[in-house]
Amino acid sequence: MTYLETLGMEAKKAAAVLSLLKASEKNTALLAMADAVLAFQDDIMVANQIDLENGKENGLTEALLDRLALTEKRIQGMVSGLKQIASLEDPTLKTDRQWINNNQLRISRRRVPLGVIGIIYESRPNVTVDATALCLKAGNAVILRGGKEALNSNQAILAALQKGLATTNVPQTAVQLITDPTRELASQFMRLNQYVDCLIPRGGAGLIQAVLNQATIPIIETGVGNCHLYVHEAADFKMARRILDNGKLQRPSVCNALENLVIDRAIAKEFLEESLQGLIEAGVAIMGDESVLEFVPQAELATDLDYATEFLDNKIAIKVVDNYAEAIAHIEKYSTGHSEAIITQDYSIAQNFLNDIDAACVYVNASTRFSDGEVFGFGGEIGISTQKLHARGPLGLEALTSYKYVIEGDGQIRE
Repeated sequence: MTYLETLGMEAKKAAAVLSLLKASEKNTALLAMADAVLAFQDDIMVANQIDLENGKENGLTEALLDRLALTEKRIQGMVSGLKQIASLEDPTLKTDRQWINNNQLRISRRRVPLGVIGIIYESRPNVTVDATALCLKAGNAVILRGGKEALNSNQAILAALQKGLATTNVPQTAVQLITDPTRELASQFMRLNQYVDCLIPRGGAGLIQAVLNQATIPIIETGVGNCHLYVHEAADFKMARRILDNGKLQRPSVCNALENLVIDRAIAKEFLEESLQGLIEAGVAIMGDESVLEFVPQAELATDLDYATEFLDNKIAIKVVDNYAEAIAHIEKYSTGHSEAIITQDYSIAQNFLNDIDAACVYVNASTRFSDGEVFGFGGEIGISTQKLHARGPLGLEALTSYKYVIEGDGQIRE
């Protein structure tokens, strides 16, 4: 039996146990893992420092190093996340619908775990905790495959999680980590249909495309966020500036950060001259069309590739449009279906935008940075789904379940 098959078999066994546990037993396990992460915080920080030093030597950008870094605050955030998920309602206790049909059969649709979930992700080690917590609460076992740049951090976190589980009724093999970071093994993992029920990639466009091209396991596509902010000619400038700065500067390395600014020509000169100074002073590279270059001397000419790129860095692409229809056409051409926003005081335009834009999250007069499962009240997220089957937007607990139909009768047969 191969290394991956062993992981898969152990995960299947653990998933069978999880599917029968009470909510209180899963909650006890989540709290035990929280205590263990806190208890082994020093070990995790030491391992993370090794990864950071290796990352610097290997030329990781500041944005990627930020995604990789663990601080005491971020570890406390992981601990708080485990506790918060423990406090949420168990999604597998839900009955979505129940009815009696014409044959007097009592039919109900009940939530059930997916089974074994595979997560392939890049440099954010907090995903190791977030994914484990959400999968376990929904009754699923999880096999994690993090990026090689975070291997030491992920191994230290896994050790803490499993030590926590060792004190509970949840098998330690409910969460496992692939420690071989080679692409060959990752490709084999993507085809482990016999053991893995669902595969969720979390990362940049390259990772997600690789999974889409190679996987035979059903996939929930997440993550690529080429997010736009459209400043309409009826925008409140002060509001637009605040939302632009928040979307681009607060944390540029995440998928709900702004990558594109679209602005009506009628206000372009005034708005750009007034509003880009903060971005420029923060070191954001400005890419734009010829109109932008005319108004912003520091800007460089944007290409189609710039408009299509999720930078995850201090860089933004700007397009000046003649009207609303041209703005919508530009967004539709380059959007990845993640999060799109408009700033306008025109109610009709706002409602048109909500109807016209096909994305998981569509905003009026608010920052795309709010696209987050915890912010939405889900207690956390496994990622942001940019597809339409079987879930879309922030993936909370319910998105990690399926359902089955339960039919109860009194001896009925079909004539």
